[in-house]
Amino acid sequence: MSVGFALLGLLERGPRHGYDLKRSYDDQFGHGRSLHYGQVYSTLARLLKNGLVEVESEPGDGPDRKRYAITAAGVTDVERWLAQPEQPEVYLQSRLYTKVVLALLTGRDAADLLDVQRATHLKHMRELTNRKLSGDFADQLVCDHALFHLEADLRWLELTAARLDQLRAQVRKENR
Repeated sequence: MSVGFALLGLLERGPRHGYDLKRSYDDQFGHGRSLHYGQVYSTLARLLKNGLVEVESEPGDGPDRKRYAITAAGVTDVERWLAQPEQPEVYLQSRLYTKVVLALLTGRDAADLLDVQRATHLKHMRELTNRKLSGDFADQLVCDHALFHLEADLRWLELTAARLDQLRAQVRKENR
């Protein structure tokens, strides 16, 4: 996800301080990956430079605090970004595939590698399922997305384990 577009979208609801944006981002999208304040302010500086946000100062007893507001150009950018479909993430050369092939090329036991990976995936799925049960609706959607991807990985692990002898023979043949 683009942090800049997320911050712009949050600003469409009204002007906010940087720390309010960080909190809203973490609540809506952070889910285990909260933003650092430095990333929020550097992103806001870039958006300001590009004319997508403007600063509203708030005079007070202490130093001036900046509130950021989205500009018309910022709204247009968010609309354009939301209208563009995301390219599906196709994992044609995943690290997991690379590990399996390298294990076979180097004479290691790829079945052990697949078993360890399967156990890791299942553990992570249990954690996500527990998180989903105690989370709000947005957290449930995020967990569902991750769980479906992990399920697809598990199907690939099972298929690869079933075809391991065939893959081993092909790798040996190609490397003679």
